[in-house]
Amino acid sequence: MSKSAIIAANAAFYAAFASGDVAAMERLWADEDGISCVHPGWPGIIGRATVIGSWRDILQNPSRPQIACAEPHAIVEGDSGRVLCIEIVDGTALAATNHFRRIGNAWLLVHHQSSPIAQIVEQTHDDPSSGPSRSFH
Repeated sequence: MSKSAIIAANAAFYAAFASGDVAAMERLWADEDGISCVHPGWPGIIGRATVIGSWRDILQNPSRPQIACAEPHAIVEGDSGRVLCIEIVDGTALAATNHFRRIGNAWLLVHHQSSPIAQIVEQTHDDPSSGPSRSFH
């Protein structure tokens, strides 16, 4: 039950982003000054006013990226949980983690972070016995 509820809260987060619904986004976050967020390429931000302000700015931007959540995986430990997923942002994959806390009967966000995923590039060598090697870019 907890895993399905946290997956539903995570889906609501991405639905609010997709529709540009600032009020829904605001309701999905815990009403605490200790919430935090790291948007791709941004420094970390802490505090409800700053976090909600960042989402307001992003959602009200008419050229905001299109985003979809793929492969959500919930981990729940008591009243805390997180969802690890892949964000597809305008065709680019990002790794994302959304941390939730159960407050009353609702799972509310306390931290969001997404960042680019390193691409694995297979390199082959002339010596077939050495096998492929990997490097990250």
